[in-house]
Amino acid sequence: MDIRNEEGASGGRYATEVEGHEAEMTYSRTSAKLVIVDHTAVPDALRGKGVGQALALHAVEAARTGGWKIIPLCPFFKAQAQRHPEWHDVVN
Repeated sequence: MDIRNEEGASGGRYATEVEGHEAEMTYSRTSAKLVIVDHTAVPDALRGKGVGQALALHAVEAARTGGWKIIPLCPFFKAQAQRHPEWHDVVN
């Protein structure tokens, strides 16, 4: 799955297109070392296909590579982080 990062001055999003539908995970950057994942949107047509999980894993990998931590305000991301204790190195 090709996930792209679109970043602005104070935040951004990870987005992908699957089967003609776009899914996204948005975040706000509070500092160089901290981001808040605040929203995940996956169209109904893509539910159950692992798209949200792929976006969440991408965010975790980006945090590890970038050396920052994630505060999970998004209910979906927060639930995923609880299911994946191996993410706790980057999820607050």
